[in-house]
Amino acid sequence: MLRPIGRGGMGKVWHAHDEVLDRDVAVKEVFPPADLTEEDREAFTRRTFREARAAGRVSHPGVAAVYDVLEEGGHPWIVMQLVPSDTLGSLAPLPPRRVAEIGLQVLAALRAAHAAGVLHRDVKPDNVLLTEGGRAVLTDFGIATTPDDVTVTRTGVLVGTPAFIAPERAMGSDATPASDLWSLGVTLYHAVEGCSPFQRDNPLATLGAVIHAQPAPMARAGALAPVITGLLRKHPDERMTMEETEQRLAAIVTGAPAGPTGPVPPPPDSGPGPRRRVLAVAAAALAVALVAGGAAWFTNRGAAGERPSAPPAASSSVSRTDDGVRQGTPSQPSDTPSGATPERLGSSNPSGTPTRGSKPSKTPASPSGKPTGKPSDKPSGKPSKADEPEDNDDGPGRVEPSSVEGDDEG
Repeated sequence: MLRPIGRGGMGKVWHAHDEVLDRDVAVKEVFPPADLTEEDREAFTRRTFREARAAGRVSHPGVAAVYDVLEEGGHPWIVMQLVPSDTLGSLAPLPPRRVAEIGLQVLAALRAAHAAGVLHRDVKPDNVLLTEGGRAVLTDFGIATTPDDVTVTRTGVLVGTPAFIAPERAMGSDATPASDLWSLGVTLYHAVEGCSPFQRDNPLATLGAVIHAQPAPMARAGALAPVITGLLRKHPDERMTMEETEQRLAAIVTGAPAGPTGPVPPPPDSGPGPRRRVLAVAAAALAVALVAGGAAWFTNRGAAGERPSAPPAASSSVSRTDDGVRQGTPSQPSDTPSGATPERLGSSNPSGTPTRGSKPSKTPASPSGKPTGKPSDKPSGKPSKADEPEDNDDGPGRVEPSSVEGDDEG
């Protein structure tokens, strides 16, 4: 052991030298909670060994490697890769684009760990190490967990850092990959804003905020804000997925546009669309046709010996059959309705006198405004489809590191 380089509530990190392999390493001395029973202490040690060995199977440049685990002095010791670095927590706040770069690297480390069956359980800025070359390394995987992989021990000792723990874990549920994504979201928030959105004066108040409070609005996050918001959804099933997080962080880094966060509901029905405009025009044309056509029919009935006066020319965009007028069914609606009165039906012979009992015409009226047919007492059959309006529907423990891959809040 050369010197201590970090200490937290559940352990101490040492800068040490491996005499067998002749290399410098980081050694984490893990302290079980003092109030555990002897049985719980033994279970704690077994669990720590199991998790450290599992973490040792994760091989990724963004993960601080675990070399060995042993028991000495009644508690576990974990030998890890020494990473000369600063912590993300010591450098925050940082610009959104730089935070997105770091987030992508941490996300890749989590993906590799989850693929190996390892959950981190304590993702936070002080467990993200930034090397001199700017590479992010995630340290302290699955270390100092409690018996039976629960969040709170039977004596009530919380494992993890309250301000970064997921709501489901704060309420006693087991950790899941989505729990690590929540902690990543809080870490990104801290990295860009300089503080955790849930930190309060004491651990209980902090846990209450994690479970119930919404994060304060972000002032510095910019394009990163929707990603953080998506990761901080209280229910794990509603949280942004690893794939979507990766896509959106990459878009921020490259400057490419990103899509909406998660499923987007259809916009509210707040105004008439193309279909409603067409139907509105058709309804207006129908009303005018009913009034004008009805007036013409009664006029012709009452003045069989009189020649009807020529009506004003109708808009060329409004046309209908005799049957359409008699049945009150509009023909194709006008795209630009005008105030012109639709043409009246008259005799097929412009110089003749309309008579009752004439055979109704099946030919659409000419848009020239001249009468083209004789009115009939009998309505004809159903209007043809051509007379209907067209439908245009447009469619573990805290260890805070200084220059190593562990942190001193172990």
